[in-house]
Amino acid sequence: MSTAEETRGGDTEPWSEVTPDAARRLLVAAVEAFAERGYHATTTRDIAGRAGMSPAALYIHYKTKEELLHRISRIGHDRALDILRTAARGEGGPAERLADAVSSFVRWHAGRRTTALVVQYELDALGPEARAEIVALRRQCDAEVRGIIEDGVATGEFEVLDLKGTTLAVLSLCIDVARWFNVDGPRTPDEVGALYADLVLRMVGAKAPAAAQK
Repeated sequence: MSTAEETRGGDTEPWSEVTPDAARRLLVAAVEAFAERGYHATTTRDIAGRAGMSPAALYIHYKTKEELLHRISRIGHDRALDILRTAARGEGGPAERLADAVSSFVRWHAGRRTTALVVQYELDALGPEARAEIVALRRQCDAEVRGIIEDGVATGEFEVLDLKGTTLAVLSLCIDVARWFNVDGPRTPDEVGALYADLVLRMVGAKAPAAAQK
């Protein structure tokens, strides 16, 4: 599956900010190669070949293979954070915002699974400085979801004994969709997103707000 194409229910790839066109083509080729072969098994020659360019042309835009991975990771995590932040700061109560966060996050991991596989599962291939930058973005993603769950606990809508563990479970559930989702399978990204939103609300014991129960 080419990352240049949209999958059912998926949003467009976040590579429009990458310029010039040759740099964008190399980035898309790197995503495809890393997802298919893994970062360590992929060579710069593999990436350049997929982009229809010479290995020498790659180094005009990216000094190293790791720089490519870092750029992919940064753009992907910025997109992930934007999805969760938009849901967390949206209208509605905690249950509605949590459902929106989960369904949107799952849709992205299903609809853009090739990108998500690289973004979420190649972190350890980055050097210390780049890795620290991405870990900081992950912590922000964690904070957005944890904040929604905290709100639900505070209002009496959620019953959660372990806030940190539950937040980790919610994010892990969403991210793992990228491992198994099949664009030709029986469910669309929207359908998987709706299913997971329902599962997560059950996980946190969602019920009517305390005020509504009086």
